[in-house]
Amino acid sequence: MEQFISNANTVFGLDHVTNIMKFHSAYLETFLSLQEFIIYGEGPLPIQYRHFIAIMAAGRHKCTYLINFHKKQFLEHDGDPKWLNGLSYVPRKLRNLYEINKILAHRPWLITKDDIKKVVKGPNSWSMSDLGHAITLLVHFHSLCSFVFACNLNDEIPRPVKVAGVYFRRRSKTCFRGSADESILSDDEGLEPIMERMKKLGDVLPASEQERIQQYELLQSQLCDSDTSADNGLEPGLKPFVEDSGYCYLDCSRRQFTQQSLFILQEFSWDHHGYSLINQLFNDIGLLLDKKFKTAYNMTYYTMGGRHDIDTTRFRRAIWNYIYCIYGMRNDDYDYEEVTQLLRSQLRVFVKTATCYPERLNKTHTENALKHFELSEKIHINLMIMEARMQSELLFALRAVMNYML
Repeated sequence: MEQFISNANTVFGLDHVTNIMKFHSAYLETFLSLQEFIIYGEGPLPIQYRHFIAIMAAGRHKCTYLINFHKKQFLEHDGDPKWLNGLSYVPRKLRNLYEINKILAHRPWLITKDDIKKVVKGPNSWSMSDLGHAITLLVHFHSLCSFVFACNLNDEIPRPVKVAGVYFRRRSKTCFRGSADESILSDDEGLEPIMERMKKLGDVLPASEQERIQQYELLQSQLCDSDTSADNGLEPGLKPFVEDSGYCYLDCSRRQFTQQSLFILQEFSWDHHGYSLINQLFNDIGLLLDKKFKTAYNMTYYTMGGRHDIDTTRFRRAIWNYIYCIYGMRNDDYDYEEVTQLLRSQLRVFVKTATCYPERLNKTHTENALKHFELSEKIHINLMIMEARMQSELLFALRAVMNYML
């Protein structure tokens, strides 16, 4: 594993990310296997396209960490330097992907078969295998942005602080503190009550289908207007790769749901639909994705905040299903009362921000929302956020593809 990670760092240069993930070696292996395959393995897209798609995806969240790395890799793999002047300099085929990139990054529930049709029909069109590869790259790097910001890794620093093999940014003397930061501190209760509620939930009679739907709708209503800060615009180095920078996630009160955008997981799930469809589009990728999703979803060490022999299943499922809810996906087999019981408001604000607009995170959010957890547990939470987000985006995209193919 150490040699595997060392080789990966040499190839990918993501030393901060891989050092953070080393706390969870089983997951790290699945992450690196997928990343190596979609960037450097067999696939329909040229290497230069793959790196530029990574740049476009990271640009939606202003993730300079990933943008700078893939600009370097793009040039090292004989990419045309003119492309780095901006989207107007890239081939029209690649340029046509940008709308899908924008929608998936911020409002994936809006993607439709018409968006798919626009890129696979007409001049400069994408084949379905091209598009399957491109979609996988987009959702991978959108979600990786969430992880990078949630772990405070976006700003490269000349002298990183290394603690237990993990790099962190030095603490800034100045830190944004707005009214949202003050509000998320109000219900700080530690982890003991959460552990107690996890035990009690196991003794509660299952909710009826109607009660589960009502709990979901209540949780949806609580998503509204919980943004943590305003958009701060684009730095000069980001402008060439970002169009319509004001386009961002919408809270539920401002969404216009149609029959097309309603998403019930029992009608289109990863296990029963997404896995087989992505394999049709991009051969062999389904197994790598499935292993990564399942590793993050099921990974546990039976610890919480230094306490041992704790069954964290309900807590982990709450994070995953809360992210589904954030995107307007409903799991009819899940009791959303568990989200409100186990994820207190400061943690929900953190999860939502990391999922929807990770570029707005700062150390105050991270330290307050996760302060009672051990370091490895904080990283574990961020991994689940990344994977649940990636799976959600991917399912919306694949549903649109399926509707186009029908």
